[in-house]
Amino acid sequence: MKKRISYWFLLGLTVWGVIILLRRNGTVIPIINDYFTDCISVPMYCYLIEYIMNGILGYQWKPDLKFVLTSVLYLSFLFEVLCPKLSAHFTGDFLDVLAYFAGGMMYYFLTVRRSLVKYKKAGSSTS
Repeated sequence: MKKRISYWFLLGLTVWGVIILLRRNGTVIPIINDYFTDCISVPMYCYLIEYIMNGILGYQWKPDLKFVLTSVLYLSFLFEVLCPKLSAHFTGDFLDVLAYFAGGMMYYFLTVRRSLVKYKKAGSSTS
């Protein structure tokens, strides 16, 4: 049985799409345009990997802190180091890296860690 895609993930995609349309039409909302999309990138990336692993491939996998931090490093390197060297469209910005980190920690503490705590509590009450 395939797991349904989270409404939060779909909302993130919708917001991201709206921001891209606004950028193309010349409307720039400074904080949202600069850092909000970076802040939601790591949670969306981690959720998508988790969805593919569990919902499509059938594994029982949950991202841990090491995976989230590695995702932050990977996306930071890709979009803040490598892509600016390949295209003038990208800019390497340390505040973007902080936004990736903040989004990753938010994802970890609000979803991953919370579900681990619930799992441990449920396991201890049945024994």
